[in-house]
Amino acid sequence: MLIGFLEAWGIAAAIMAALWVIEWRSGNAGVVDVGWTAILGVLAAFHAVTSSAPDGRKLLVAGIAGVWAMRLALHLLLDRVVGKPEEGRYETLRSSWGTRAQPYFFLFFQAQGLLDALLAIPFQVALSVPEPFGRVTDWVGLGVFALAVGGESLADRQLARFKARPESRGKTCREGLWRYSRHPNYFFEWLHWLVYPVIAFGAPWFLATLGAPALMLFFLLRVTGIPATEAQALRSRGDDYRDYQATTSAFVPWFPGRRKS
Repeated sequence: MLIGFLEAWGIAAAIMAALWVIEWRSGNAGVVDVGWTAILGVLAAFHAVTSSAPDGRKLLVAGIAGVWAMRLALHLLLDRVVGKPEEGRYETLRSSWGTRAQPYFFLFFQAQGLLDALLAIPFQVALSVPEPFGRVTDWVGLGVFALAVGGESLADRQLARFKARPESRGKTCREGLWRYSRHPNYFFEWLHWLVYPVIAFGAPWFLATLGAPALMLFFLLRVTGIPATEAQALRSRGDDYRDYQATTSAFVPWFPGRRKS
């Protein structure tokens, strides 16, 4: 397990170093989000190829992680990088770091690579289950995966459709899933990380799979997810977004409430 983690960390660190060079040349740090996602798909494939798991289980774990990573990485690439200005949160970091921006971005990219290696541990544990594909937990995991990826894809499409309309400029999306959660994409993203504990249930290192959803929940709720996104939304949309905050669940989709007077 430790050797596999160190190998995964090395792969992630090398890819992140290459992406940092791209960031340096392009001036768009959004490539780190694309890379962070794509690397997890690469690490799932790496762990599957190097494991002794039955072929069906290798395909299950690598397939789930690969499909999730490919969809999200492509979405991030088209939505935030190709032909787009640098995202506000990275502009803020670049401005606050000043002349130290590039060394700090290198460390930031490498931290993301380490996070990738840590989040790939559930892949290893799920691959350690000796039984071939077909356990009840495998099918339940596939069901959770379908819900998670389907929900996140729907939320992304609804937001993109809203942003594409000229009259939406300066306004907040309250359509579809965005009526019930301020961040439905983050919720379904987190739901995806529950798939691996379900698949790995009963494995010797099962408890290690719970670290990924716990860590992702912490980051989404307290660090780089909701706090940074909402700070930017308040700067760009002001009172419209404050009203949205007052009436709409932050994370788990739920029925909208009424603004308190």
